Amino acid sequence: MNSAEKPLVELINERIQGNLQHLPVFNSVAVKLQQMLARRDFKIDEIIEMISEDQSLASKVLRVANSSYYAGLSSINTIKDAVVRLGAQEVANMVMMASQYELFHSEHEYLNRSMQKLWDHSLACATGAKWLAKKTGYSNLATECFMGGLLHDIGQLALLKVLDDIYRNKEAKSAFSETLINEILDRMHEDVGYRLMKSWSLPEAYCSIVVNHHKVDFDGNDILLLIVRLADKACKKAGKSLQPDPAISLISSPEVQFLGIKEMALAELEITVEDIGELQM
Repeated sequence: MNSAEKPLVELINERIQGNLQHLPVFNSVAVKLQQMLARRDFKIDEIIEMISEDQSLASKVLRVANSSYYAGLSSINTIKDAVVRLGAQEVANMVMMASQYELFHSEHEYLNRSMQKLWDHSLACATGAKWLAKKTGYSNLATECFMGGLLHDIGQLALLKVLDDIYRNKEAKSAFSETLINEILDRMHEDVGYRLMKSWSLPEAYCSIVVNHHKVDFDGNDILLLIVRLADKACKKAGKSLQPDPAISLISSPEVQFLGIKEMALAELEITVEDIGELQM
């Protein structure tokens, strides 16, 4: 049997064996910044130098800092300005956001549409999680909640990138089935995402979110996880998802009980994720 005759799932499994650092879903500078911040032994000058050495990335970060997403800030002209005014963690999140943005595309029409929806979902979940952290009295976790929300479905991006590679190499024997792709994403993305995060040695808190954000049994004491799970559900209810579910009842979600959120706040959360527009860079 030659490669053109292999089933799609087999072709995918061949590409996700072993260490997953070869999958094109992370910028190395963005990952190094998150690792550095997790160790908490960094110096501000190191952050500025690391970003500034990649001129293309630095320019993208400045565009994010001056975009409508951060409306209300006066102009930020240098990476140093951004770090001093917004803080190292916020800027590190900008680096991840800016570097991720350009990865969500494909020449395959359906895969490209799925990637665009996934980006919208990821950004909305990140924003919703950050808003929730502040609303529920966990402002000290707001930047971490943003990153957890941004990366929670990284396994779906990895699988879509694998499918894109299979498409570009003309290895699939038939057209991709939308139903099959959605089934693959649903079934495989948590495990693939977790292995990917571990391969890049990203902070354990984010690894836990990636592997546990759909689990029925989860740690009710993990505030980061609770917040991202609830933001994820709000996005699905609001239509910001690959598979929207307007019938979701947020008020009856266990995360709401753990966090002690009122119905009015849930309505505000839905509005928050609905209102997230496209990030322009």
